[in-house]
Amino acid sequence: MTSFLEYLRDNAPQMLPGALPRDPSLRVTQDLRAPHGTTIVALRWADGVLLAGDRRATQGNEIAQKDLEKVLVVDDFSAAGFAGSVGHALSMLKMFAAEVEQYEKIEGAPISLGGKTRRLSTIVRENLPAAMQGFVAIPLFVGHDPAEPDPEQAFRIVSFDASGNAVRDRTGYESIGSGSVFAKGALKKRHSPSADRAGAVSAAVNALWDAADDDSATAGPDLTRSLFPNVILVTAQGTEIVPDAEIREATERLLAERERRPGG
Repeated sequence: MTSFLEYLRDNAPQMLPGALPRDPSLRVTQDLRAPHGTTIVALRWADGVLLAGDRRATQGNEIAQKDLEKVLVVDDFSAAGFAGSVGHALSMLKMFAAEVEQYEKIEGAPISLGGKTRRLSTIVRENLPAAMQGFVAIPLFVGHDPAEPDPEQAFRIVSFDASGNAVRDRTGYESIGSGSVFAKGALKKRHSPSADRAGAVSAAVNALWDAADDDSATAGPDLTRSLFPNVILVTAQGTEIVPDAEIREATERLLAERERRPGG
């Protein structure tokens, strides 16, 4: 069996992401409030794709966590981020990484980028009963297909809805979460597919700043606590987590620019 998800479904269904009481009368109450995370952005740049997320998790009108990591490396050539119910989202992404590893160990070959997308789509669909009860968790997936000869097709950004439907990005950038409309507005003006590494990181940091400026659930950078967005790069050489020092430098440039022009 190449699917770890199918193995769990047959042998330990309680471990699946959507394993909540499936009573349609159940509604999310004050006692069931769970931390939610936003905002995630992804964009194409000259050497690959970038995925970034702010660090805030909210619980109602409270800040539940200031240092949440919402973007994760899946394997050597892909990464994923999430918005929504933190517990369910982390469970889904850990399950996804296990699915990818399970397939590659049993088949003795890496799973294709399209195969990864289909696997993640299935896992999101498994969470649908929980999503219908208010625990919505949505991933944003980026990756590189080493077997694809066309560089325009080799890098992909894929978003999902709560039913598991996968939508491949055609604009070169995408964002999910409560601040996504503001992040997309920033990327619409700042994104350049030919940007170098510094330009790509700068575009992501600026997009998350604009999201935080208008969305209370999205956090801006915190220089006092040294909390900056998490950024992952996926290139033909593999995945790389961008160091905080590099993100701090991009943030300080952003702050200097915004001081001269506070309106954006």
